[in-house]
Amino acid sequence: MLLVHTTIPVDPDRREEALDVIRDLTERSRNEPGTVTYRAMTDVVDPNLIRFFELYEDQDAAEAQSATDSYEQFEAMLPELVDGEVETMQVKFEGPPETVRFGVDELQ
Repeated sequence: MLLVHTTIPVDPDRREEALDVIRDLTERSRNEPGTVTYRAMTDVVDPNLIRFFELYEDQDAAEAQSATDSYEQFEAMLPELVDGEVETMQVKFEGPPETVRFGVDELQ
């Protein structure tokens, strides 16, 4: 498994355009073979920071996703949309991730 976390600071003047492009990329990427999870969200402190959370079955799946038309179109637009430095972190691990779910009752 490969976990990818990317943070992209978007230009506040181009935020809505960036979000439209990111929505499209996210929708398409979720259906790519080997993609376990693909999510994009805004930061709670800085709404101009977009955080991607991607989980792939392996490195090959991640590389295949980055070779898709939708990703290449997104990547080509990045210079116009980014306001700062993009950061990407990758973590490789064996086996499926452990997921724990709990409700509000368990918090008390």
